[in-house]
Amino acid sequence: MTREITIAGAKIGRNNPPLIIAGPCVIENEDITFNTAKKLKDICAGAGVSFVFKCSYDKANRTSIKSFRGPGIDKGLRILSDIKGKLNIPVISDVHSISEVKPASEVLDALQIPAFLCRQTELVIAAAKTGKPVNIKKGQFLAPWDIKNIIEKFTSTGNQNLSITERGASFGYNNLVVDFRAFPIMRSYGYPVIFDVTHSLQLPGGQGTSSGGQREFAEPLARAAVAVGVDGLFFEVHPEPEKALCDGPNMIRLDDVEKMLIQIKEIYALVKK
Repeated sequence: MTREITIAGAKIGRNNPPLIIAGPCVIENEDITFNTAKKLKDICAGAGVSFVFKCSYDKANRTSIKSFRGPGIDKGLRILSDIKGKLNIPVISDVHSISEVKPASEVLDALQIPAFLCRQTELVIAAAKTGKPVNIKKGQFLAPWDIKNIIEKFTSTGNQNLSITERGASFGYNNLVVDFRAFPIMRSYGYPVIFDVTHSLQLPGGQGTSSGGQREFAEPLARAAVAVGVDGLFFEVHPEPEKALCDGPNMIRLDDVEKMLIQIKEIYALVKK
């Protein structure tokens, strides 16, 4: 059993149902971000699951120099603060450098360290020292047991508010695969494990100057992860993925989320018996 952590009232781990972390890949504009957050809040409330809103103020790791990155930290945090206050929901976003940790922690309810930065010792420790809950994504280049070293770095500060996210492993060129053995292995270290459904379906650099994706596999992979046993699910969601400015091919359509959550809750209830 994993320890329980709380993100502004939303509980994850121990015997709690899977937490849902969801939102658009990046802040495109205020209207899309706010309206998506509001609808996701309503959907999750209707499904009876806890919800944390995720949206990036900057996507520092992009395929091309021409790729859309977002509004930046100042405007992005202002938008996330507005959503948090008006909708009364917890918010999380990525931090990419030590200099971002302090301003981000003053707004966000939880910090997230992207997969490619998961081994950056100074960044992991700086995030941990805020005392905030931190979600660290396991790099697609790491084995499940390698996460133990990251946990030791983080908890060396005394902060135990940690969750780990699986986002697939590199499988040849421009492809990822999910090893479902990773979930019980990582959970054995005692911290909540989240499955990043949509990034696991990314085809990195698969379209030459941008990443491709296979959102059609989101439902079966989410169902399988809940059956195996995870503490949370991470989805990138957009009202119109075809028009999204980044990660469109692997993002879930907003209108499809409710059906997925109903299935997830049913599987969770069955497995729990």
